Amino acid sequence: MNTLPATIRLQELSELDTVAASLLRIGEHVPVWLFNGSMGVGKTTLIKKLCEKLGVKSIVQSPTFSIVNEYITEKGLPVYHFDFYRIKTEFEALDIGVEEYFDSGGFCFVEWPEKIESLWPYPHLLINLSIDEHGGRILEIQEKNN
Repeated sequence: MNTLPATIRLQELSELDTVAASLLRIGEHVPVWLFNGSMGVGKTTLIKKLCEKLGVKSIVQSPTFSIVNEYITEKGLPVYHFDFYRIKTEFEALDIGVEEYFDSGGFCFVEWPEKIESLWPYPHLLINLSIDEHGGRILEIQEKNN
């Protein structure tokens, strides 16, 4: 059952467990997830919770300087976390082998995907995060197939 596009509203941090579980159900068949949103909107916090739900036991933090962090789940599956905020050109993403990561079949969670827009694979999940007038978060989720 395809439930996309979807909008999820998050008013309290305590709702993050439920939101992450819902997202994993929605996007379980799509390995590449692109997280769009301004600085401080909660991209890394959401990715941390997704990794926790996937069974990652290591510390999850934004790979701002390394560009990519690899985590391993309890089942031995890789999860890749990208932060392209600091890159200047898409060639830097190509130099780290971003296409191979995307083709690996492992979950790839990407912060600042607009920096590598021409490299987005299909399908991918596009998650736009924004802040509402009360400080809550709005997640707009779409699956892009071409």
